[in-house]
Amino acid sequence: QVQLVESGEGLVQAGGSLRLSCAASGTIFTINGMGWFRQAPGKQRELVATTSSGGSTAYADSVKGRFTISRDNAKNTVYLQMNSLKPEDTAVYYCRIIVDSKVYWGQGTQVTVSS
Repeated sequence: QVQLVESGEGLVQAGGSLRLSCAASGTIFTINGMGWFRQAPGKQRELVATTSSGGSTAYADSVKGRFTISRDNAKNTVYLQMNSLKPEDTAVYYCRIIVDSKVYWGQGTQVTVSS
């Protein structure tokens, strides 16, 4: 069994920064893709950023140049550094980690950006 624990929830003013973390624990042989998604009220969950086992990254157009995804393979952890936050970034952020070809989701972390 694999558990994901997210941290970094917060309320910031527009232009501020937050860093989210998501750590996987349990029986883990191989971690493949790691990523972050978000869901705003009344909207569908959307991809924010992903990183592959080879280190390649991809971002939603709305966050390019402001957000950075990174991973620490030794700690089975993925991070999302969010800079220049905007009110429209307000959402519940979910990490997703693919472990041994199975998809696991974090519990969700609230990010609120005030104008």
